[in-house]
Amino acid sequence: MSGKPKLHYFNGRGRMETIRWLLAAAGVEFEESYLEKKEDLTKLQKDGSLLFQQVPMVEMDGMKLVQTRAIANYIATKYNLCGKDLKERALIDMYVEGMFDLNELLMTYGYQPADKKEQHFANMMDKATNRYFPVFEKVLKDHGKDFLVGNQLSRADVQLLELILMAEEFKPDILAQFPLLQSFKALHHSFEASYRNTFF
Repeated sequence: MSGKPKLHYFNGRGRMETIRWLLAAAGVEFEESYLEKKEDLTKLQKDGSLLFQQVPMVEMDGMKLVQTRAIANYIATKYNLCGKDLKERALIDMYVEGMFDLNELLMTYGYQPADKKEQHFANMMDKATNRYFPVFEKVLKDHGKDFLVGNQLSRADVQLLELILMAEEFKPDILAQFPLLQSFKALHHSFEASYRNTFF
């Protein structure tokens, strides 16, 4: 297979959103194939396209890639978004894994039963403001640059911007006590606007 990567997922953000952001950061145009009914997923499962019988799946460079982290790792490595050396990559991976943890909390809010939503919301806001965002605020302060790692854009920056925007949908003032994260968001806002104009 050649040409644009083809993304197979439901018509929503979910686990594919990080992959879209990384491709956009790399300046790579892609196509989307939405699974609109159960039969669409079943067809992919039956024809052997889904190694573990689930999406997201990305057709790229002659491969059918599955598992969100594996896909993101491949894109980040291919397009130089994973640091200049092994140490930078280790830091990027460490920050990204923390982001995935918070991302999971935010993504699963909509699936909570009605009687659990309030508790889940309180938990994810508490973890965002007291566990995760303070870490990235400190990283930016200690690093003293516009990026989390090194001196160029990495997947950690891309995924942090995505995470900030998602958290702000739940609580618009969530960055109130994080001035460096506010600056980080403002600095990378042009990338966000470009992403949305190009792919939405």
